[in-house]
Amino acid sequence: MNKRLLLIALAFAAAAFSAQAGTAFYRMQSAVTFPGAVTGWDYLTFDAARSYLFMARRALGVTVYDVEAHKVVAKIADSAGANSTTLVPALDRGFTSNGDGSTTIFQLSTLKTLKRVQFGKSADAGFYEPVTRQMVFAMGDDHAVAFVDANTGKPAGTLAMDAEKLEAAAPDGRGNLFMNERDRDRVVRIDARRHAVTAEWKTTGCHEPTAMAYDAAGRRIFIGCRGDRPVLLVMDAQDGRVIASPEIGRGVDTVIYDAATRRIYASCGIDADVVILDQHGPDRYVLEQAVTTRPEARTMALDSKSQRLYLVTAEGIVDPSRPVDRAVAPFYPNAYFPNSFTLLTYARK
Repeated sequence: MNKRLLLIALAFAAAAFSAQAGTAFYRMQSAVTFPGAVTGWDYLTFDAARSYLFMARRALGVTVYDVEAHKVVAKIADSAGANSTTLVPALDRGFTSNGDGSTTIFQLSTLKTLKRVQFGKSADAGFYEPVTRQMVFAMGDDHAVAFVDANTGKPAGTLAMDAEKLEAAAPDGRGNLFMNERDRDRVVRIDARRHAVTAEWKTTGCHEPTAMAYDAAGRRIFIGCRGDRPVLLVMDAQDGRVIASPEIGRGVDTVIYDAATRRIYASCGIDADVVILDQHGPDRYVLEQAVTTRPEARTMALDSKSQRLYLVTAEGIVDPSRPVDRAVAPFYPNAYFPNSFTLLTYARK
């Protein structure tokens, strides 16, 4: 084949690839590295109204990054230990979930800290329940869930749990939350009004349920499962019946459901990919694409308007003189190099 024919063949192949099934494939748009120490990180939260990305960086607190201006606009004061940030625009409030069992409450419009409220001895992630206007905090080390009045910031009660690995939760818009119990292979339904567990369902075919999202219209719970066979478990929110369990990558930590496009996104840090599924009705799920990211990019946020994905990672090592979380992976990093914390942006091309 001469050079001209080869170029024509390659052009046709590229056109066919980009047009197959009408898919616009994700590619990395930018990688922004932040200076300073890397003390770990957890959940990301996107504020579409301001184009702000809230990055919970644990010992360093919450960093707020403007994704349009490409600059850090604030660091939430007194938020050291933050694992997550929950935004409540209706109250002009934001709430961090801090590892010492406290929440840093700030004004969303100004990013100014109002107060730090203690509600327990430990905390992982926080979630907002809109019917009762309560913040709900998972306190796995305490075997409990804490409730905080989002209007006043005052603790409103606790609910004892028999699980230690309390993971992601999602409200159903009816006054309930669903929460993963990773060490029990179970999902529980919590009545936020009564502070009581009203249902318990085994995650059959799913080991270590970790991430979660919810489809209110179809009443489907999407559960990201780790274990030996990582899957996205689709569960009926009315009776706990398992609907589907398509395969995903290892090390899932975030699952997002976009109701407008009816797509589910699962970010998987061990396999370094984002698996994207199309929802064809409440009972059928088809792979749309899988995107290669970077190692340890496990948490994610979605801008549903632009369809951009945001993930973070850092250059890690395993220092054998320190404990290693082998439950995640045999060589899961236990230390990170300074000046390596990186925000990855992916866009459809």
